[in-house]
Amino acid sequence: MAVFVALGAFLMTLVGGWTAQRVTDRRHLVLGLAGGLMLGVVGLDLLPEALDAAGQDVFGVPAALLLFVAGFLFAHLGERLLAVRQAAHGASDERVPEVGLTAASAMVIHSLMDGVAIGAAFQVGGGMGLAVAIAVITHDFADGFNTYTLTSLYGNARRKAVAMLFADALAPVVGAASTLLFTLPEQLLGSYLGFFGGVLLYLAAAEILPEAHHDHPARSTLLFTIAGVGFIWLVVGIAG
Repeated sequence: MAVFVALGAFLMTLVGGWTAQRVTDRRHLVLGLAGGLMLGVVGLDLLPEALDAAGQDVFGVPAALLLFVAGFLFAHLGERLLAVRQAAHGASDERVPEVGLTAASAMVIHSLMDGVAIGAAFQVGGGMGLAVAIAVITHDFADGFNTYTLTSLYGNARRKAVAMLFADALAPVVGAASTLLFTLPEQLLGSYLGFFGGVLLYLAAAEILPEAHHDHPARSTLLFTIAGVGFIWLVVGIAG
């Protein structure tokens, strides 16, 4: 049942990626929406789930928040290291394709864990499984949208962006199937969500949104960002 439901996430991810490809003449709006979706996923979905699941405090601070900060710093450090390598090759004014591939790979891992979450929820019960599946399938539109956008934003060829999109679409199915073999500890899932939330927040705040407003500091771009956050809020509210 879990694998069958995860096929819905597969299709929704492809729809999100297809949408991102069709709006190249409104790139700033695409990026503004992507930034809003990422911000909404982090603040309204990933971080609350991480705080609930990770549980214990570490020296007075919830473990999920520590990993959230660690994820943010990890993304920042990774980008700085790639930028230094880029500058050493005399290409400091160009985007580094590896950054986009790394970011998209993180999205694939996240989608894999989405599938694991679906399978684990069905291990608890059918009602819980369907509730989690609805949330995952709905926000996988944003995952597909962001995976294609992140890959292409950094100068990767379209074929690579499409390949990452298909990998992201397949990941929930693989993740759901894997739960037939093991049970994922709740604290481990919460820790992962916290760390990945920090990575996504860095990408949204330091890369996607500044790029969206660089050439088009328009009010419409800001409205699309707010709409992205609002959409995730609606999804979380319906799923809850």
